[in-house]
Amino acid sequence: MKHFLVILVLAGILSMSAQSDDAKDRAAIRQTALDYIESQHVPAPEQMDKALHTELKKRTYWKKTNDTEFVLETSRDTMLWVAENYNKEGDAFPPSPRKDVKILDIDGRVASVKLTADDWIDYMHMMKLEDDSWKIINVLWKFNDQSKHISKE
Repeated sequence: MKHFLVILVLAGILSMSAQSDDAKDRAAIRQTALDYIESQHVPAPEQMDKALHTELKKRTYWKKTNDTEFVLETSRDTMLWVAENYNKEGDAFPPSPRKDVKILDIDGRVASVKLTADDWIDYMHMMKLEDDSWKIINVLWKFNDQSKHISKE
C-alpha cells in the first residue's frame, strides 16, 4: 500500500509539472504571435526580431496581372523592415486592431498557430529553441479578401 501511495504522489507531481510546462509553453507561444503582430501596429523591429527564427520563410499565393499564379515569399529581413516601416504614419490599422491568436497544436518543440488580424490570417509554425524561447519559422498567410492576392501592375 505504501508503494502505491508513493507512485500515486509521484504521478500527481509529474502531472502538475507537465501541466505547468504546457501553460508556460502556451503563454510563450501566444506572446511570440503577439510580438509578431504588435510590432507592426506600433513600429518595433526589436519586438519583431524577438519573434522570428533566423530561417523564417513567409509565403502566400499570388497572381500576376496576366493571371499567372506563383508563390510570393517574404524574408526575415523584409519582416523586420515591415515592423519598422509599415505603420509609420499610424494609419495602417484601426485604433483597436484585431489580434486573435489560436494555438492549433503543440507537440514537443513544435507548434501550429493561427493569427487572425484585421486584413489577413497567418498560419504559423513555431519551434522551441534550446533556450526555451519560441520562434516563428514558417508563415503561410492570406488576405481575408482573396481578390487582393493579385499584382496591381
